[in-house]
Amino acid sequence: MNYTIPPANYFPFLSGEQQMKALTNKIRGIMRDYVSTSHLKSLVLGISGGIDSALCAALLRPVCEELGIPLIGRSITIETNKSDEIARSIAIGEAFCHDFQHIDITETFLANKKLLINYDDSQLSKLRQGNMKARMRMMVLYDLAQLYHGMVISTDNYTEYLTGFWTLHGDVGDYAPMQHLWKTEVYALSNYLLAEETPEQRASLQSCIDATPVDGLGISNSDCEQLGVPNYFEADRIFAAYFQGDESLKSHPLIKRYLAAEFKRHNPACILRDDLI
Repeated sequence: MNYTIPPANYFPFLSGEQQMKALTNKIRGIMRDYVSTSHLKSLVLGISGGIDSALCAALLRPVCEELGIPLIGRSITIETNKSDEIARSIAIGEAFCHDFQHIDITETFLANKKLLINYDDSQLSKLRQGNMKARMRMMVLYDLAQLYHGMVISTDNYTEYLTGFWTLHGDVGDYAPMQHLWKTEVYALSNYLLAEETPEQRASLQSCIDATPVDGLGISNSDCEQLGVPNYFEADRIFAAYFQGDESLKSHPLIKRYLAAEFKRHNPACILRDDLI
């Protein structure tokens, strides 16, 4: 069995206040122990204005405060980021991060875009440019982690991980606190955390919950449009049915993406030493 296929008890999705409270405490406790054991002096988070990075900020701020280290956030925007995305990212950064800046690297991107060959207005070219944008953002975040003796936080969730809806060497950080939470669980946990936030934090988090999810790369009008589903709840339902044996879904665009992205989930592929001897 493919190791990325979840066991049967992975479903149904997260529900219930007690379960969410326990999950919140587990994530924060595991993160606190890891950061402390690793002697890290900061956590670095890219903030997009979407729900995933917003939830990471809400989960990690108390961890950083308990350990006495800063949560460093950056909203790193480029030409295709829309004004509402930027506004949400700034609101989250200012509400949750101890050190936050919004920076625009459009000029740098346009200069580096010349490195791409044979690009045009095709979907493939948009994807290639999107990958470059993601990798440029990660350069900024890793430089901050080096400067402040910290690590970069990954903001991926399980639904997007399975579909390959992320950029190798661009969206992958050092630690992924939510990578095994389905997107529906991300929304459920975000709604749960609203009750513990200040009014400013609550408003910024709520705006991300309510927003149409987009990748900020100018590839489509929404994430779900790219994934071939009306919403993430339907995406998780399809995955649940497929992993529980519904082979009729094998031709669904979402499952096709899952199957085609196998190589990304095994990165880096390597030749094992036993195969060389």
